[in-house]
Amino acid sequence: MFLILCLSWFAADMEANQPIQSISVLEFMDDGTLLIGDSIGGQVIAVDLGEQNDGSEVNRLSVPDLESKLAQMLGTQPADVLIHDMAVHPGSREVYLAVSRSRAKWNSRWELPNHLANSTTLLKMTPEGEFSEVNLKTLKQSSVSLKSPIDAAKEHRWMKGLSQRVEAITDITFSEGNIYVAGLSNEEFSSSIWKVGYPLKESAAATSIEIFHGAHGKYETHSPIRTFVPYTLNNKEHLLAAYLCTPFVTIEVDDLKPAAKIKGRTVAEFGSGNYPLDMVVIDSSDGPQIMISNSNLPIMFVNPKDIESFKGEITEQPKTYAAGVKTEYHSGTGILHLDNLSPKSVVMIQRLPSGKLDLVSIAFQ
Repeated sequence: MFLILCLSWFAADMEANQPIQSISVLEFMDDGTLLIGDSIGGQVIAVDLGEQNDGSEVNRLSVPDLESKLAQMLGTQPADVLIHDMAVHPGSREVYLAVSRSRAKWNSRWELPNHLANSTTLLKMTPEGEFSEVNLKTLKQSSVSLKSPIDAAKEHRWMKGLSQRVEAITDITFSEGNIYVAGLSNEEFSSSIWKVGYPLKESAAATSIEIFHGAHGKYETHSPIRTFVPYTLNNKEHLLAAYLCTPFVTIEVDDLKPAAKIKGRTVAEFGSGNYPLDMVVIDSSDGPQIMISNSNLPIMFVNPKDIESFKGEITEQPKTYAAGVKTEYHSGTGILHLDNLSPKSVVMIQRLPSGKLDLVSIAFQ
């Protein structure tokens, strides 16, 4: 599901905001406004972090054994530190982390951080590697409630005992004055889209999305987008989205109409048994590339030109593990979180063979 929301920043008094019940997703606007997706609260919050230092000269970040440093902040053991999401401030280059003390609960490869716990703690790291907690209660913010997020009483279809409410918001991005949010709704097709006008207005009726899942060989309407980015293809604004097990889909923004049911175009199948975790656009020496990190596959790179030139659509179960638009696999496994440090570099949080978690950055020339 997507949700498209446009926020009129900070129009409401701070006292009028609903408490943040879960820091499910983090994303930054170009102007440095922090967006928080709160699945349990069914809302998106825009936070004004105030004046920030200029980090434009920062081109490298490195923090070995990240969990040990976070454990000191949280008063727990490294084995209990769970990172729910990461976002890099576009101006200061500070790294923001939604965290909890819940990693010891992890016992299935199909579980994601938000399946295990609800984070209510936000930490930030300076480019020099200094950590501090962000007190959201002292910062100016505004919020918008989502209409009809998935009900807390609805149990996950195959994770017994898990409320689907934790997937009301699974990712957030923005483009052209709009904010796009992916997750699940209460609609008949729970993959849905809401659009909220800018400046901040009441949310509109939902738009439902159906996609063909290549590995499953059928159309689906109940699986949420896991990670996505906006991108202009053939002079039209699209959302490029990856789902569990791993369909890659394009959706035209112009098709997102209230109360409509639309189909995304499945242009690739990257392989079953995999969660796509994060997706960013990087400016490499070969031009723009879509970079995708995964739970059980190496880092993937997709050239947007190949998406533009691909005329087909996957509507039948492929006979091969991967199919459709060409994908390049690069070395790099265990990468749990990914974000841009600059147009030509990214920050990664990576689980090493030793079991330790490192924060590193890499540049693309």
